[in-house]
Amino acid sequence: MINREMSIKEIVENHPECAAVLDRHNMGCARCLAASFETIEEGINAHGLNVDEIISELNNALKG
Repeated sequence: MINREMSIKEIVENHPECAAVLDRHNMGCARCLAASFETIEEGINAHGLNVDEIISELNNALKG
């Protein structure tokens, strides 16, 4: 389960299927230097997107 406090790097490395969700929202997080220290919440906020919506999409991606 993805939560707000997880680092972007942790999410993408452990759940590669989540990269497609981030890409759909023009978040090139998997290729960003900040990915190793920035939380997913911080990254989503930096892109001006809805945190709850994106985290929900990430968790849905885990379900297949």
